[in-house]
Amino acid sequence: MSDETNEPGGDQQPKDATFRIRREASGRLAAFRTAWRTRKGLRRIGYLCLAGLVGMVGFWVYLSHDLPDANKLLEYQPPLPTMVRGIDGEVIHSYARERRVQLRYVDFPRPLVNAFLSAEDRTFWSHGGVDFGGFVGAVVDYVSKYGSGERAKGGSTITQQVAKNILIGDEYSVTRKLKEMIVARRIEGVLNKQQILELYLNEIPLGRRSFGVQAAARAYFDKDVDELTLSQAAFLAILPRAPEVYGRKQHVERAIERRNWVLDQMVRNGWATREEAEAAKAQPLGLVAQRGNDYDPANGYFVEEVRRRLIERYGEKAEDGPNSVYAGGLWVRTSLDSEVQHAVRDALRKGLLNYHGNRGWAGPIAQIKDLENWQTQLIVSNKTVDYKDWRVGVILDAADGKGRIGFSDGSTSALTNVPERAKAGDFVAAAPVSAGTYAVRTIPEVSGGMLMEQPWSGRIIAMQGGFDSGLASFNRATQAERQPGSTIKPFVYATALQYGMTPATQVLDGTFCVYQGGALGEKCFRNFGGEGGGTHTMRWGLEQSRNLMTVRIANDTGMSRVVNNFRHVGIGDYKPYLSFALGAGETTVARMANAYSALANNGVQYPATVIDYVQDRNGKVIWRGDKRRCDTCNMAEWDGKPMPRIERRGKQVIDAETAYQVVHMLEGVVTRGTAVRLRDLDLPLFGKTGTTNGPTDVWFMGGSQDLVGGVYLGYDSPRSLGGYAQGGRIAAPIFKDVVLATKPRWSDRPFIAPAGIRMVRIDRVTGKQVMGVEPGDEAKASVIWEAFKPDTEPRQYTAEDEFTRRRDALIAYIREARETREAAAAAATGDTRDFAEEQGGVY
Repeated sequence: MSDETNEPGGDQQPKDATFRIRREASGRLAAFRTAWRTRKGLRRIGYLCLAGLVGMVGFWVYLSHDLPDANKLLEYQPPLPTMVRGIDGEVIHSYARERRVQLRYVDFPRPLVNAFLSAEDRTFWSHGGVDFGGFVGAVVDYVSKYGSGERAKGGSTITQQVAKNILIGDEYSVTRKLKEMIVARRIEGVLNKQQILELYLNEIPLGRRSFGVQAAARAYFDKDVDELTLSQAAFLAILPRAPEVYGRKQHVERAIERRNWVLDQMVRNGWATREEAEAAKAQPLGLVAQRGNDYDPANGYFVEEVRRRLIERYGEKAEDGPNSVYAGGLWVRTSLDSEVQHAVRDALRKGLLNYHGNRGWAGPIAQIKDLENWQTQLIVSNKTVDYKDWRVGVILDAADGKGRIGFSDGSTSALTNVPERAKAGDFVAAAPVSAGTYAVRTIPEVSGGMLMEQPWSGRIIAMQGGFDSGLASFNRATQAERQPGSTIKPFVYATALQYGMTPATQVLDGTFCVYQGGALGEKCFRNFGGEGGGTHTMRWGLEQSRNLMTVRIANDTGMSRVVNNFRHVGIGDYKPYLSFALGAGETTVARMANAYSALANNGVQYPATVIDYVQDRNGKVIWRGDKRRCDTCNMAEWDGKPMPRIERRGKQVIDAETAYQVVHMLEGVVTRGTAVRLRDLDLPLFGKTGTTNGPTDVWFMGGSQDLVGGVYLGYDSPRSLGGYAQGGRIAAPIFKDVVLATKPRWSDRPFIAPAGIRMVRIDRVTGKQVMGVEPGDEAKASVIWEAFKPDTEPRQYTAEDEFTRRRDALIAYIREARETREAAAAAATGDTRDFAEEQGGVY
């Protein structure tokens, strides 16, 4: 070691400096150790600090271990309503429990964005998800209000509100607030500011069942966001704090005060000029009244049927899958034709009201026992009526034909024409008769259903399931199982034609008896009214709806074949009993209309549909009614091969020639048969009336090659409609009203016969071929054109045929007289032997 030393003030440190530092450090550590051993207070402070640190780490782990992943927001799919379009592409309805409309960030007007930032988070563009100054203020406010029951101010940034609304929930607690802060910081690391604002402005709840600014703009101002004034934008910005307060009429002053505060904040932040703000302050709020949906209530039964089918396929709620009806944001194209739908609704209503006539009040729509909260109960019942100026209300008191009525908006009025049976708590339909006074109106007790279908596609274009869908959703066109009566007979005749008979085949119109075994003995069918006799053509039997001829035809053809035909066309699955040939089995209007569509379409039947296709929220088609493919239809260039042909979608359920023969006979039903009321429409129509035993239901089914429809009328709990009730008298005029209301839609193009059908001139009465005489134009011309399959034409009419006809008529007259005497004798002994009546027979 050198003996030299450094001069004072030199640049070099002493050679033992390092050792001195170590020695000094070691001395301080030793001093701390000594103090730790000798001072209890120091140890306590140390343990407390360590425990606090461990507690903070543990609490952080507790808060963050089960927090949702912010990355979920990258694929977040908000719950959206399902939108329904008609056949023309126009929106006709939506399935929604909340009002929601999704917009992109670029669609939000800048003044609206700035209004929300001024009201909720003016430092949004600069903070990292949490505004610590605002958080400290919220903590102080929370402590000052603790235990008072009053909710502290939020202090949440917009990012925190996104975390709360989408990922965490709205629990009121300190831990939720801390979790919200953690998630907000994570969100800022996943999404940019524009994406966060887009989520916020689309998801924020703003009252009136609206979520997001576009839905709120519609709910409060009936405008789109790009149409809002500065004053209206500022009003929407105050709603996140208290939407159920600021959106109510009684709190207008508070809402204006808060709106003006937002406008002042916009000026302070440089997002509006003082002049713009003052002009906006001078404007009233201008809120529109709360309304239900703006969709046409005439479509109620149709869109409810669509909803049922969608729920069956995709589920109702978000938990049921990504394409659920009330959250999946589906776009549904339906086959609803609004013009025809209105005609069907109006015609059925007219028929129901005409039948009800002067039968008096049919009873209440519904009833409640407790009138204390009558308005809430009326709203919750969701009972409405869309007819003229009628409204549904609840009777608040009634005596001596007068009383008071309350409506869902809370208003009350004087009530007159109160039925004697009506009492307080009854829901009734009422119409205004003078200022402040309503009168009770009657909803017909009788009901029914009607449906119209395109036979060449199977698309249902209109349906009405009762008087009004606002009174009940039960759809009698698709859900009511009723006996179709004589409307089923064309398919009995179709079966006979398929197995060798012709429209000119002679059939005895006389009592038909069948032996049922030793226990039941012999049972006999008779015509309604006891009429009958002689032999007639099958055409005449169908035109005049003769029961005995139908039963005889069914028996000769074989009931097993007949019911198999019923099943094949989709009417129903019945046992081979003769009474089912007269319509004793149950079916629906929808199934009957689809079966008649097969007749009109030369035997080709398409599945009945109300939905053309369904798209998901991104526009991808996820279901089609027409599932056919044509992979070569969209080739960029022709490949030199034959033109692609799309396979036929329908199913041949009836032989084409047979279907045409039945339709040709059913044209005679309109020309001179039981549906003659339609003849003056001067259109090529076919159809069949039906009246069930009782009579409990009256029917008409028919149409043209372009439109086929059906209607029935009857009580929901079947009972007699009265002896005068017949399908031709009550149901056919309803169909006629639809045709008159949509006359331009009905073509005068005659039915086209398929290849192979031969049109032959025959004598209408005998069914024999006639030569040298042209068919007349009058309804009951003696010579007509008849449709025959090849090699089935009848021979020519001769003098021998005339003799036979007269002989058979005389024999039938004698037989009928004898049967009349026997029937009278049986009635005297109580043995009616009326098989048709006992088996639910119809006429």
